Amino acid sequence: MPTENVSISTPLTLDADKKCFTLAQANSALPYVSRVVEDITQVYARIIELRRGADRPGGPETDTEKEYEATMDRLSELVDELHAVGVELKDFELGLVDFPATHEGRDVLLCWKRGESDIGHWHEVDAGLAGRQSVTMLEKQQV
Repeated sequence: MPTENVSISTPLTLDADKKCFTLAQANSALPYVSRVVEDITQVYARIIELRRGADRPGGPETDTEKEYEATMDRLSELVDELHAVGVELKDFELGLVDFPATHEGRDVLLCWKRGESDIGHWHEVDAGLAGRQSVTMLEKQQV
């Protein structure tokens, strides 16, 4: 699907702290974002594992507690990496990420999920995953 023809208008920011992406910019950031998201899903899975072990009778061992804390710190660092790029992680397990954008003067989110080759969906800010629509709709409207 050609994404070069999509031109989502791009003010510098949605607010003082948020970057605003064009579809092309979001797809360009995707190789880095996807690597960070892959790390996040692995670290998150380890946290769940450690937490389940700590909930067993007999309680957690000191080494497990230390590993849990270190793993939580690593997860926080990875999420901070995504925020530094300007994207928001929406789901640790699915690896769901939103890239802020604008369309016809309103805030929207370009949506990507781990395993997808490029950004093929978007949704309104208040719609979430259930409201995902194909970016081809944006292309047809010649945004």
